[in-house]
Amino acid sequence: MVAHEYAHAEAAYRQGDDTAYMLGRLTFNPLKHIDPIMTVIVPFVLWTIGAPPFGAAKPVPVNPRKYRQFVRGDIIVSLAGIVVNLVLFVICMASFAAVGMVGDAVPGLVGSFEILQRMLYYGMWLNLVLAFFNLIPVPPLDGSHVFYHLLPPGAGLSYRRLQAYGFLPIMALIWIFPGVLRFLLWPASALMGVGLGLVGGFAVSPGAFPT
Repeated sequence: MVAHEYAHAEAAYRQGDDTAYMLGRLTFNPLKHIDPIMTVIVPFVLWTIGAPPFGAAKPVPVNPRKYRQFVRGDIIVSLAGIVVNLVLFVICMASFAAVGMVGDAVPGLVGSFEILQRMLYYGMWLNLVLAFFNLIPVPPLDGSHVFYHLLPPGAGLSYRRLQAYGFLPIMALIWIFPGVLRFLLWPASALMGVGLGLVGGFAVSPGAFPT
């Protein structure tokens, strides 16, 4: 999540908006990206009641009016975090294979390499979930900024006003239609299957794949 938010801040800065930079959000320091409610309280409460965990980092503040080109800048900044998560997925996938090759060369440390590969497995999956979840075209998720530009001006303006409700629209959608999230995240599951098909043979043991 830190890399995702940093990517938004960096992209906005390159598009001419220094808002995040001036507020100290152009950083990899995780403390700067923590939202007390969405990062701490909401996930903890959901976990304690046995509900599917849901949380988010503090959104990076941007001022689209500062972009050199509004539409181009808005799309680039919105997709920057998603692109970074997909890059991290590839890095985790390559690292999984590299750990497997080293593990074959040092069989005495299979247990340690198994734990490391399991961490990389979760790294692959969580980055895919972050990428494709944020592509859902419901405000305030990143995909809504792209979808907004595909709508007629009047409809787009009304649609974007949903941002005033924060994460309530997407949370309501998930709770009212529990199966919709699995449907919307099927590209993540499909890409995870492709990734495991490419590097699964490098697993040092079956324990590298969580049950």
